[in-house]
Amino acid sequence: MLRRESIRRDTADIHVYTARRLSEMAGSLEELARTFDAERMTERGLSREDGLAAMQMASTMVCGDCRRCGLYSGDDQEDSYYLYYLLRAFEQKGTVSSEDMPRLFRETCRRKTEYVGSLNRNLGRATMNLTWKNRFLESRDAVISQFRELAAILEEFSRQMEEAEDVTAETERPVRREFLRKNMIVRKMLVLEYGGKYREAYLTVKTNHGRCVISKDAAGCLERALGGRSWIVARDSRSIVNRRYATIRFLEEGAYRMLYGVARRSKSGETVSGDSYTFSRETPGRAIMSLSDGMGSGKAAREESRRVVELLEKLLDAGYTPRAALKLVNTVLLLAGEEQHPATVDLCCVDLYTGVLEAMKLGAAATFIVSGSGVELLQACEVPAGVLNPVEPALLSRKLWEDDRIVMVSDGVLEALPGYDKERVLKEYLESIERKNPQDMAEMVLDFAGAFAEKAKDDMTVLSAGIWKR
Repeated sequence: MLRRESIRRDTADIHVYTARRLSEMAGSLEELARTFDAERMTERGLSREDGLAAMQMASTMVCGDCRRCGLYSGDDQEDSYYLYYLLRAFEQKGTVSSEDMPRLFRETCRRKTEYVGSLNRNLGRATMNLTWKNRFLESRDAVISQFRELAAILEEFSRQMEEAEDVTAETERPVRREFLRKNMIVRKMLVLEYGGKYREAYLTVKTNHGRCVISKDAAGCLERALGGRSWIVARDSRSIVNRRYATIRFLEEGAYRMLYGVARRSKSGETVSGDSYTFSRETPGRAIMSLSDGMGSGKAAREESRRVVELLEKLLDAGYTPRAALKLVNTVLLLAGEEQHPATVDLCCVDLYTGVLEAMKLGAAATFIVSGSGVELLQACEVPAGVLNPVEPALLSRKLWEDDRIVMVSDGVLEALPGYDKERVLKEYLESIERKNPQDMAEMVLDFAGAFAEKAKDDMTVLSAGIWKR
């Protein structure tokens, strides 16, 4: 008994030490991000120095010793008023013409055509250099963002470790007894409780006979021994308990459960849909729904939207917040090259412990929350991912209650509806129907939208989910 108490104290000391080290690492990453910020360049268009260098180079190559117009032959006229005008004219039109030059130049210069041609070539090279510089700066901004987000993840993990309460002593006896009833021997165990929200258990266990036991059945032993919520096996743990000791991680499930349904229709004439979606409960205590509409239709749009939802899911599973994950996806698409196409992103994350929904959008259609009190719209006016940088997705948060429904649609569904205010049309339809199971609701919404057009003008996808208490 004394040895067990000593082990628990040692474990608590390790938690405190680890939490402090993680917090220090988070602080270092944040300081590194601030260092980058101090050196960040805000000027991302052609600068006055770029224009001056281009005009002086043109003067050297064309004018020679001529000083008729005195156009940037030296540094004494750097403050001439028309330099800014020439730079903006080149950025807007992609070229500078003789009409854009000063009157004195047009009247006195004998080699106007050669000078303007040389000036345009020099400005073109400066623009190309600027493009590469901006691409580098965008990449650096992405790195800074990841430093900050990783710092936030480490800080959050540190906080969770400090708040973790060791409840092994009060749970050890019933757990060992229940596992022994199922012919399993628990050698070591650790049960942690996080702020009264959920519990996590690490059990070093083996069977005491030749047969194997599925880890899912072992999770059932925990539920019977401890009561309360059900338990699941962590994704990174082994799925079988055999005659060799192995440590398995178990997680207590949330107070809510979710089911989902999906209905899809491809654009008329296309064999595949350009929309992609995902519904995941792999992250403990959280359900993730995402819907992406690739620009255009067909295989190219499908590949783009599928890349978005897969990357988004991996980032969220790795611990990124929804906002940081969307910002990183946007940056990746933006830096991927001109051959990439933008895609809308619609993301809903539901905390299965509290029932709180967090929704974020980049260019996506409205999300509809169907409850006993009516239908609420969640919408944000944002451009698609991969168009602008930086981007700050708007966070929309709502509390979900028993038997509520979430309905997410792609643009093709709304575009098929009649009238100007298409969101209102779908809202009124959802208010008029009975709440069905998620699959039936998804099919009903798709049939309703498809009834207004013989041929689908765009890919149509409806993703629906319902929430219930366990």
